[in-house]
Formats: sequence, C-alpha cells, structure tokens
Amino acid sequence: MRAAKTRLTVSLLALCLASGPALAENLRFTVWTGNEAHLKMLNGIAEGFEAAHEGTQVTFETIPAGDYVQKLTFQLAGGNPPDLGWMFEDSMPAFVAAKAVEPLTDVLENTEGYDLADFSEPAMGLWKKDDEIYGVPFSTSPFMIFYNKDMFDAAGLEDPLTLAEKGEWNMTKFREVAKALTRSGERVWGFEFKDGQGYDTRIMHAVMPPIRAYGGDAWANGACGFDQPEAVEAIKTLHGMVFEDKSIVPPGEQGDYFSGSSAMTINQISRASKMPEAGFAWGVAPLPSGPAGEAPVIGQAGLVVFAKSDQKELAKEFVAWMTNKENVAVMAQFFPPARASVLDSDAFTDANSLIPAEQMKNVAAAIKNGKVLPSHQRAPQILAAQKPKFDALWRADADVEASIQAICAAIKPQL
Repeated sequence: MRAAKTRLTVSLLALCLASGPALAENLRFTVWTGNEAHLKMLNGIAEGFEAAHEGTQVTFETIPAGDYVQKLTFQLAGGNPPDLGWMFEDSMPAFVAAKAVEPLTDVLENTEGYDLADFSEPAMGLWKKDDEIYGVPFSTSPFMIFYNKDMFDAAGLEDPLTLAEKGEWNMTKFREVAKALTRSGERVWGFEFKDGQGYDTRIMHAVMPPIRAYGGDAWANGACGFDQPEAVEAIKTLHGMVFEDKSIVPPGEQGDYFSGSSAMTINQISRASKMPEAGFAWGVAPLPSGPAGEAPVIGQAGLVVFAKSDQKELAKEFVAWMTNKENVAVMAQFFPPARASVLDSDAFTDANSLIPAEQMKNVAAAIKNGKVLPSHQRAPQILAAQKPKFDALWRADADVEASIQAICAAIKPQL
C-alpha cells in the first residue's frame, strides 16, 4: 500500500503545473513541525516581514513529517497550492525536476545586505541546479546522540559526552553501553531510533550513521552501496543489537526516550525543545565513530517557493527575509545554520538555552565535517522500492546478507 501511495505522489508531482493556482489573501507556508516553541519563533520572524509589507499575513500550516511530501503534492496538483514551504533534502531533486519550485537566484542576489556568499558551497549543493538556486537551507542539522545522564549515572557508566571527550566513543562502546543499560523486564532499552520510526519513515536515519561510520554509503554513481562490505557490517551490527542484545527498541514496540524508556536516541537539536518536560538530566554528544573514524551525518531542510503560487514574488521576498543573517541567528536555537558568519559566532553556540555552549560546539563541528544524507532525483521511488525489503530485514531469523542483496536488487533500476 505504501509503495502505491508513493507512486501516486510522484505522478501527481509531475502534474503540479497542470491546473491554475487558487487565489489566496495571505502567504501560506507549509511546515512539518507542530512544536509550539518552533511556531512561536516562526511567527515572530513573520511579524517583522508583515510590518514592512502592510496588508500581508503569513500563515504557517503544519503537515506531519511522515505525510508531508504526499499531502503537499496533493495540494499542488489539486488547485490548493501553498505559496512556500519547507522541503526535505531527499525530496528536493524530484521537485526541481518536476519544475514544481521557483528559481530564487535573482531575488537573493539583489536583496540589499543579503550576502549570498555567506552560505557555504557544500551547504548549497542540494538546492542548486545549473547555477540556479531553487531553495535556501534553513537547517543544516547533524544527527547527535541524546542521552539520559541519570540512567548512565545510576548504572555507574561514563556517558557518551565524557567518552567522546576521552576519544573512546565508538561503535563498540556504543553497543556495549546500550546493552548494559537495557532492562527488558522493565521495558527500558539502551537505544531508540529517531522518533521511534527507524523501521518505517526514518529507515535512512537509522542505517546511515553506522554505515558512514564503517566507511560505506547507500548509493553512489548509480550503484547500490548497501551490499558493500562496510555497509553490510554496519547493518549486521544494528541487527545484532536489536535481536541478540535486545538493546534497541524492536519492531512493534513503542519506546520513548523523552519519557525515560530509552537511555539514548539519535536526533537533531530542534528536539531539545521537548526536553524541559522530560524530567531527567540529559546531554548531547557526537555520533559514535567507527572503523572509518568520525563520520557526522547531516539532515538538511530548505525553504522553497512553489511554482503554483499566485504570489511568487512576495513569497521569494519572504524567503530572503527569513534567511537573512539576523533571522538565521534567531532560528539557530533550533535549526543549525548554513551561514558561516552565524555558525562561527556566539550567536550559534549560545543560541539554545537548553544546550550548553560546549555541547553546541560539537554540533558546529559536525556541521563543518559532516556529509548530508543521500538524495536522488528518484528518491521517492527508491524509498518505496526498498521499504518492503527493509521490512524483511528487521526479523530475528532474517538472513541479513540475503536481505541486503534484495534491497539492492529492488532499488538498482531506480538508481
């Protein structure tokens, strides 16, 4: 059923320009966050733009992350288009190929004081095609380990940040402490995949950090990389943690790091906004290193203007406003910036009142040294093709290597 829905999404995306846009009085801006702190910040940024553009109102509309691309595509194809919105890094190539997003280059180059050169070339790579800019990254956010310090202290174990500072935070130690902190009888696990979705919508977020740490990748130059020795070893490690050590929340179970049922999880600093309600001492540490050394993994999200908008020029102005130096510094509390001037300043390390500056420096280092998650022009088809094969992998009796071969066979035609 999921593959069919994804194919429908891709088909609709190709038709995004087939019908005329609906008239709208306001700028409609789609996001995938419903977090009150995020929305308060976004509305605050919008207020400054509204004050300078009398009669304009920016409305943020939340679509859950798991449904975002599909529901957004239905809106674009169905005559109810938003004007602008957030975009995932892996979806961007498909939207550019379908001509569903507008070029932004002229507005960004001609906005006074914008300083387009402040964005690093690597950060802009996914958002450009043929020297035209189609999106501006507002979040270049590395995956970090969130850990429950109280659980580590109670078990008499050094926490991930301490181990990282000693140069001992690696995949071997990660597996060791995750197993030591698991209390199966109490339904407490050592580790939980991102947002508890590592077997579903967050498959790539689950497998890419260890694969990169072992020196592998998902695909490159039209070839599948999952079946290469480095990636196979990484996936075997995860499989062993789930079904041998029983230290990772297994399929069918619902852990929740934020309520104290997992000692560690992987996430981005935007999730720090949930921590005040957690009720335990916590910290943020780098990803564990592997045989390939430290290999930070970055998730990006950008701002785009949709081609179906009937207020494209105003929407482009808002993108320029939202990503100027001042507003990027404001957003840095939740969304690590691609602007070098902000990333290298106290505005970033001191931006998040919940995360100490020393830990934020680890986030900055991961941005500078990390590599963005894999993307592809046919990413929707690739993800749909690999999903049932990954489902077969996450079983206790699975033949891991045969399952990986099946994943590659499924996605090879799309690569």
